[in-house]
Amino acid sequence: MSQAGTLILIMSIAVLAPLLAHGVARLLPVPLVIFEITLGILVGPDVLGWAGRGEVIDTLADLGLAMLIFLAGYEIEFDKIRGDTLRRSAWAWLIALAVGLSLATLISGFDRGVYIGTALTSTALGTVMPLLRDAGALRSRFGSVMMAFGAVGEFGPIIAIALLLSGRSPGRSTAVLAAFALLTAAVVWWATRPRPPWFSRVVEVTLHTSGQFAVRLVVLLLAVMLGLAQALGLDTLLGAFAAGVIARLVLHGSAPGSAEPVMEKVEAMGFGFLVPLFYVVTGIEFDLDALLSGGRVLLLLPVFLVLFLVVRGLPVYALAPRDLAPRDRKALTLFAATALPLVVAITTIGVDAGTMRTDEAAALVGAAMVSVLVFPLAGLRLRGGRGKPVKEEEEAW
Repeated sequence: MSQAGTLILIMSIAVLAPLLAHGVARLLPVPLVIFEITLGILVGPDVLGWAGRGEVIDTLADLGLAMLIFLAGYEIEFDKIRGDTLRRSAWAWLIALAVGLSLATLISGFDRGVYIGTALTSTALGTVMPLLRDAGALRSRFGSVMMAFGAVGEFGPIIAIALLLSGRSPGRSTAVLAAFALLTAAVVWWATRPRPPWFSRVVEVTLHTSGQFAVRLVVLLLAVMLGLAQALGLDTLLGAFAAGVIARLVLHGSAPGSAEPVMEKVEAMGFGFLVPLFYVVTGIEFDLDALLSGGRVLLLLPVFLVLFLVVRGLPVYALAPRDLAPRDRKALTLFAATALPLVVAITTIGVDAGTMRTDEAAALVGAAMVSVLVFPLAGLRLRGGRGKPVKEEEEAW
């Protein structure tokens, strides 16, 4: 099939997936991403053989990954996750990284183990947040704790990718990362400076016109940070994440009244086109034949699923704030061990670099898909849909 035909097929899947998710929601709230990847597998070369790869499709998929990580960075409200909870979440992730690298190295050797171990420390905060919002728990004490642990579970692996997977020596990687941090700090300083009065006026005047000044500024910011990361030899995921954090500062600091409608437009571009395209392409590239061929690869899927709980979940359970009820701590463990977007991203990097085998990548992504299906639902059942407002829970504590 031509690339134009493949693109039409991919976008047809992107339209069909939310219809299927809505149709089964009453029986089981299956995350949308599961349908996107599964349908991608169905039309891919290992099943129907209707879709394949191409330069245009790969480029759009890379943009989709960048947009996904950008939106993840934008979601994090650092002012709400400071203090003891943030320290606990950071230590929990560092312990997970040490354990994950050790166990993954035993399973697959050091080279592939770095990719697998880093992926095991991630948390799918963007997948978990809608479920907590629907359950009325996002603005609760539990929700604020989950936000902290989830934020570190997204930010930490991206830093680890920059340090461990760049191919440079640790010292040089640290120096390059420090240079990127300084340049990012300069952009943050610019973002937090008072904007002239005309800035907010232009944002408001063009918000519903063809000008779309604020949306174009956000896209420019993403392009600049991606270019900066690439120029320094860092993975572009780091630039995308930093761009998301900076975009929140720019919009909320300079045009707070317009921040939400601007991001609604950016999210429409991301979740309406680029992000689902990335997930469908992930399904198309999924090595189903290797996974179903049996033997070691098929056994790795349940092993990786358990490792998500052991590597990511147990440190979270051990370091969860003591004011959380026992059920909430167990639920936090399950939510934190839920992974998928960064697992897909890291395995994609590993396969493209020729380090990870496609069969191991398929087992790891398959385990992450099962985690998205099972862990959040189990966590919600443990909590029983409880979600007192943050102030009320803090006063009770």
